[in-house]
Parts: sequence; structure tokens; C-alpha cells
Amino acid sequence: MAVTTDRAGNKPLIERRSIDYIPEAERHGRLFSQFTLWMGANLQITAIVTGALAVVLGGDVFWSLIGLLIGQLLGGGVMALHAAQGPKLGLPQMISSRVQFGVYGAAIPIVLVCLMYLGFTATGTVLSGQALGQLFNVSDSVGILIFASVIVLVTVLGYRVIHWIGRVASVIGVIAFVFLFWRLMSQTDVGALLQIRHFSWSSFLLAVSLAASWQIAFGPYVADYSRYLPSNTSAVKTFFAAGAGSVVGAQVAMILGVFAAASANGQFAGHEVAYIVGLGGTGATAALLYFSIAFGKVTISTLNSYGSFMCIATIISGFKGHLTVTRLQRLVFVLVIVGAATLIALLGQHSFLGAFKSFILFLLAFFTPWSAINLVDYYCITRERYDVPALADPNGRYGRWNLLGISVYVFGVLVQLPFISTKFYTGPLVAALGDVDISWIIGLVLPAAVYYVCAKKWHSAVPDQLILPVEQNSVVQPKTSGAGRAAAQA
Repeated sequence: MAVTTDRAGNKPLIERRSIDYIPEAERHGRLFSQFTLWMGANLQITAIVTGALAVVLGGDVFWSLIGLLIGQLLGGGVMALHAAQGPKLGLPQMISSRVQFGVYGAAIPIVLVCLMYLGFTATGTVLSGQALGQLFNVSDSVGILIFASVIVLVTVLGYRVIHWIGRVASVIGVIAFVFLFWRLMSQTDVGALLQIRHFSWSSFLLAVSLAASWQIAFGPYVADYSRYLPSNTSAVKTFFAAGAGSVVGAQVAMILGVFAAASANGQFAGHEVAYIVGLGGTGATAALLYFSIAFGKVTISTLNSYGSFMCIATIISGFKGHLTVTRLQRLVFVLVIVGAATLIALLGQHSFLGAFKSFILFLLAFFTPWSAINLVDYYCITRERYDVPALADPNGRYGRWNLLGISVYVFGVLVQLPFISTKFYTGPLVAALGDVDISWIIGLVLPAAVYYVCAKKWHSAVPDQLILPVEQNSVVQPKTSGAGRAAAQA
């Protein structure tokens, strides 16, 4: 552990790596930072609102809480399986998709993930702008601009600062949520709310879907924040550290949302931030709560912006070859990403933002099958035996376009369409299922099964072991096969 601490102490404040492999000598960090990062990312206002939807849309408190917990565990398991890939591969999450889709083909799901990041960043910026507007007594638009400036700064600084923000956000979030729960319990007869039990399959499945979709949405970038851990870090421990932080944080936030919505008598929807702060009081207390809401959104909004930067760099590098991103280029990337999200937030804060959020939820259907394909390939087909140097070579082992992965991915998207339920689009089978969106279940199970069967027959040759780049002037020299050494030197 002393080595880990020394490594961390020698690292610059501003991250210099982007999408490239993290050499063993630069690995640092502790598993606990995975827990605090994802707990802090989930103890925030959007998670509260998501949990409240289970009640706002017709569910009772008791069964909504159970449904949300089941959804957290199911979706959190998928999310944590992606997190466990980080220390082993030392790579951002989406670049590993080149194994399943090809060096060029991986751009297909990555572009859609970028759009999702953009939408989530924009919607989070609106809520944060409202909180900062109240805190500093300025307009919501000015609050949005203040928040966007903070996100640019933290994203440019990178990995270490993001983890530090996550730890601070966890502490602030725990304090704020304990206080809000105490205030809620003192103002509401929680026992009476729990006694109202009218089970409905549609409402129950809605709660499960809300929580599961929330967790699965972290899949495309969770490994971005575990890739600096030493390569000998236990995959099982990484799984539980990231998964537990995300599940505990989200469930706590959604429980508060459920009770707040159930006791609001219709005053919650449309006034989410003001209502939550109103539970805590006025004056200095309200100001502190507005600050905690804004700070809580810093973590997740930074993760979205950082993930967008990683995805764009991955797309460019796939077609251009090896990509070295300078600090100035990193700043330009981040300014463009956050600038676009901020523009959407400013334009949509009073009008089309609700419809835009539905469009973003619709996009979830496009990366659920990606998640299924990636996990089945990594854990069941290749069994962690990736040729990392070949991920940068269109003429190498993985080729430009992997028709097997792309075909199963397209199938996974199409098979979900009848089951999707959003304001943007509603499938023909949704009404028969009680207006419940179960597309995420279809999008995980069917592509996973089809890919497993097909890959067993037609998957390209798998290396005998994990092949890592040859590390120059490093304490650790990973083992590589002859093919791996040749690829690394090419």
C-alpha cells in the first residue's frame, strides 16, 4: 500500500493521460475511492427526482421502495462488471469495444453514448443552475453559467481531482441527506405511508426499470475511473467497491424522493429543487442545502463531461491512429463539450428540456445491447484475454469492422423498439404491458444470448493470455506473447 501512496504523491495535479493505456508505474489509488466516487455521484437531486417518479406515476411507497432496490441490484451488477475491467486493462471503457465492434466499428455505439452524455449534462446543469441561482440570488441562467465554469475546470484537471471531488461530495451528501431525512421524518407520518400497499405489476416494474436504467447508464464510463488502480487489484473487490457505492448512494437518494413525493400532495413535480430544500428550512439552512445540491451535481456532471472527452478522443483515434492529446487540446475538447451542454441547458430550461430528457432516455436503448455484448465477450468468450496493442491497429487482430458484433448490436436495438415507453417514442407492445418500459431487460438478455451463441462459432482467434503494451523504463514488465511484442513495436 505504501507503493500505491508514493505513486499517487508523484502524480501531477493535471492528468496527462487521455485514452492511452496506463502503465503500471503510474497506477495508484485505493478501492475505497471507487466507493466514495460512485456514492457521491448518486447522492444528488436527479436521483431524488428519479425515485420520486415511482410514486408520481402511480406507485405506492412500500412496493416502490422494494422495486427500486431490486432495480438497483440488477442494474448495479451490470455497472460493476464494467468497473472490474478497468484495473485489468488499464483502458477507458469504450475503447475496449473495439474488440467486439472493430477499430472503426466501435464508433457506432460511442457516438450514441456521446449524445447521452450531452443530454444528461444539460439536464443536470439546469437543476444545478436553479440551486446556484437561489444560493447567490441571481437568475437561473447565470447559475447555469457558473456551474458550467466549475465543470470545465474539474474536467480539465482530470482523474485525481475528480476522485477528490467524489470524496468531498460523499461527505457533504451524507450530511445533507441525514438532515433531510430527519426533517422529513419529523414532518411526515412515514409509518402511515408504508402501510398503504396496493400492489400493481405495472407500477412495481416501473420502479424496477427506473432504478435499473439509472445504474446501467453508468456502464459506458465506469471503467474510466478504475483504470488507474494497480493491475493486481482484485476484480471482485473492484466490483463490490464501485457497485456498492453506486447502489447505496442511488437507493438512499431515491428513498428520499419516494417519501418526498408521497408527502407532497402534488407539489413536488415541477418544483423539485425548491420542495426538497423546503423540507430543510429557510435562511442559512436553505443556503447550505442549495450548495449541497449544486455540489452534488458537480461529480456526476464532471463524469459525463470527462466521459464525453474520452469518447470523442476514442472516435478520432480509431480513424486517425494513435492520438496524443495535449493539455491545450484537452481544454478545447472540454470547452466544446461543456459549451454545447450549457447552450442546450440555457435554451431548454423553460421549454423543450422535458422532451429532450425523453429523447435521452430513448437513447438508453442504443447502449444496453452494447453493454450485453461487451460483458459477454469479456467474461465468457475472450475471458479477459485482450490484445491491447491491437486495439489501435485497424489492420490488426480486431480489424476495421467486426460484422458479428455490429450485427448483434443492431439486432439488440431493433428488438427493444416494441417495448420502449418514452414521450419521444412508444412501442406498440407497451400498452399491453401496462405502459411499463421493459426494453432494458430485452436489450440485455436477448443480445447477450445471441452474441454468446454466435461468438462461440464465429469469433476471431483469441490470444492465449492478456497482451499488454511493452512498458519502457517501467518497474513492471507485463508478459506478452511474440505477437504482442510485435504489435507493441509496430
